[in-house]
Amino acid sequence: MDPLLTLAIAAATPAALVTLGYAGLCWVKPVTTCRRCAGTGRTTTRVLRRPRACRRCDRGHRLRAGRRIFNYFHRLRAEATR
Repeated sequence: MDPLLTLAIAAATPAALVTLGYAGLCWVKPVTTCRRCAGTGRTTTRVLRRPRACRRCDRGHRLRAGRRIFNYFHRLRAEATR
């Protein structure tokens, strides 16, 4: 076997494993806790520190970036095949 091919396979394997692992995580658990409100769904204002609803999320959960990308391509394919 060619040493360059072996090196290329050794370099590509960890990247493929990480990518497939993240895709599996997005499929099994598509939502994650919001980092801004720490999963509470509420945040405080800067001046008076009054609680209000978090703008970034809905009830403390957000879709993962990978799941948003999957949903976009899924919708695109569904619209194209209609």
